[in-house]
Amino acid sequence: MEHYPTVLVIAGSDSCAGAGIQADLKACAALGAYALTVITAVTAQNTCGVQAIHPVPLDVVAAQVESILEDIPVAAVKTGMLADPDLVAFVARTLDRLPGVPAVVDPVMVAQSGDRLVSDQAMAALRELLLPRATVLTPNLPEAEALLGRSVGFGDEAAAWGLVALGPHWVLLKGGHGPGPWCVDLLVGEGGIRALQAPRLETPNTHGTGCTLAAALAAGLAQGLSVPKAVERAHAYLQKALRAGALRRLGRGAGPVDHFAWVQEG
Repeated sequence: MEHYPTVLVIAGSDSCAGAGIQADLKACAALGAYALTVITAVTAQNTCGVQAIHPVPLDVVAAQVESILEDIPVAAVKTGMLADPDLVAFVARTLDRLPGVPAVVDPVMVAQSGDRLVSDQAMAALRELLLPRATVLTPNLPEAEALLGRSVGFGDEAAAWGLVALGPHWVLLKGGHGPGPWCVDLLVGEGGIRALQAPRLETPNTHGTGCTLAAALAAGLAQGLSVPKAVERAHAYLQKALRAGALRRLGRGAGPVDHFAWVQEG
């Protein structure tokens, strides 16, 4: 019998299920991977914003990890919302227990609504402890600015390489916050540099796109794809989910993508 290609997802919960661990579950399932979930925070949020954040106690986070690791092999790791430095340090120690397992670090700092999700101390710990342990770092432009401490422009190759210098093997610098009719993501790292572009869609339904892309990437790594191949597939998956999600409505604000368009359309 074959083992599931498992992704250990360590992230926060989104009550409207467009982002966070719910998005990770759906993206992994759509691409044929199995997400194992460790919830770091419970948020009350909808398509209009974040109303409350309740961090899960560290001992409960640790218990979730132990429960999984004592029973189930992990093929890849994906991290999301890590709200405090002690939690970041714990995740770093967890990655050290999984040598050779690829890790996708999505530096979730600000919600789609603009609400801040992590403390300055957590951001500093992320920079110091997780980036050197990351196989792929997946920041958007505001997150890249926070990590580098400077402004980052659209298609900023120097910024992407500056992030690589902080420790990750690869950086996927996402261009969704940039201007113009094209969205360009930059993949830089051991294999040089590559640009992935797609037409920018006029849709408010972009809630959870970063979580979704990172989870799709981790699914590919769990299935044995190389980083460039996993990124290419994750990018194509997200574009299909965005196009299908633009035709649907959920709530009054920024709705989700359609995570299962990949399965429904083939």
